[in-house]
Amino acid sequence: MISEIAAWLFALFVVNPMHAELSERFNQANLPLEALHQSKQCVATHAPRLLDRAAQQPGWATSTAIGVLIGWTSPSELFERTDPHCAVLVRLFDAEAKSNEEA
Repeated sequence: MISEIAAWLFALFVVNPMHAELSERFNQANLPLEALHQSKQCVATHAPRLLDRAAQQPGWATSTAIGVLIGWTSPSELFERTDPHCAVLVRLFDAEAKSNEEA
């Protein structure tokens, strides 16, 4: 029961906002459509894995969700950096994290 709640909260506070933020960033950055498709493929591949991990490790889910919400954890840390579909997505999130550090 607790694991299901943790997975639901993780989806609510991390995965769903990430989808919305992804679309917003691509609109602002005027990136090619192929980059958007690759990033959506990355999220489609990794989101179920993240939700499974959240269900199995409620502590990790809670700490990660809080870290992402308050900015201690970059969403790019949730994706495999070696996955070619995630390259654009990781660069976008890393660029934001870097600009936030400079501000």
